[in-house]
Amino acid sequence: MTELYPDFFARFYDLIYHQMRDEADNDYYLDRIGEANGKVLEVGVGTGRLFMKALSNNADIYGIDISPAMLEVLKTKLVPEQHTRISLQNIVDFRLNNRFDLIIAPFRVFMHHTDKADQLKALNHVFDNLNPGGRFIFDVFIPDLKMLINGLDNVKDFEGEYEPGKLVSRIVSTKPDLFDQVINMTFRIEWNDGIREHKKLWNSSLRYFFRFELEHLMERSFFSSYKILGDFKGNELNSDSREFIVVGNK
Repeated sequence: MTELYPDFFARFYDLIYHQMRDEADNDYYLDRIGEANGKVLEVGVGTGRLFMKALSNNADIYGIDISPAMLEVLKTKLVPEQHTRISLQNIVDFRLNNRFDLIIAPFRVFMHHTDKADQLKALNHVFDNLNPGGRFIFDVFIPDLKMLINGLDNVKDFEGEYEPGKLVSRIVSTKPDLFDQVINMTFRIEWNDGIREHKKLWNSSLRYFFRFELEHLMERSFFSSYKILGDFKGNELNSDSREFIVVGNK
């Protein structure tokens, strides 16, 4: 089951995640987009963290997302004639007039699908929307077993100014469901608008994966071949890896 990003989360998304995430995966995904010979689709396009940079690099890129709040932020960055490049749709059943040489689902998008039937449906629907020889790339993190067991308790992992003299913070708590392989997360966003303090909560869940589970899932899908890399530098998966980068080939 996927979950919508609320408007207060979308409002501060760029500030938080450009700082927390850009150095991790930007170069990898932008390089893959640059290598594509045709159209590209970003699933979970959000506020356009990767999309806008790719578009400025002249990529023929499109985006879908399930969150109206995130897409509204992205629309403010696009000229009106470019609004047709993005749409409110789900990976499991999106309908577009194009087929793609590359489809990407960056930054844990695939982990929001906690049901295995939806996971397989998503993979196969992506496959059907690729051109022959096309690729699907998504990433999920390799579970840290100690963190899974212990969880997080009100950890402030971001604080910064969203306007001069006005701070926003993100505080995270996690509670693992080891039986269903789900991490239940509570995000608390706190900000000062110059008049009063605001606090908003958002609950979300991520389905974590292990190596052989991912392999079995890919082998059940329509994809003819796949590879799992261990980091955003393109290195082979090994015991020190912290990421699963899955590349499916049509």
